[in-house]
Amino acid sequence: MTKNELIKKVRVKCKIYPQRDIALAVQAILDAIVVALKKNDRIEIRGFGVFTVRERKSRMARNPKSGARVALKDRRVAFFKTGKDLRLRVDNRR
Repeated sequence: MTKNELIKKVRVKCKIYPQRDIALAVQAILDAIVVALKKNDRIEIRGFGVFTVRERKSRMARNPKSGARVALKDRRVAFFKTGKDLRLRVDNRR
């Protein structure tokens, strides 16, 4: 699902709000998540999951196309761990 598709689905449920306002709300939520992750904060959405930042150490990797060795530097990556309720709902157990 793309961001536009998400906005349209929210619009169907919240018909009293213009699509422009819903788009602003969705963007504000995404921006808040990005800002929090940049500050190395943990974002917990109960029943949905947790966003955190993980540190990856430098290592040697391979380019899958050419097979050439590539050096990867230290980096920080966003990580999402699903909540129990989301896992159960996706698995059709709730």
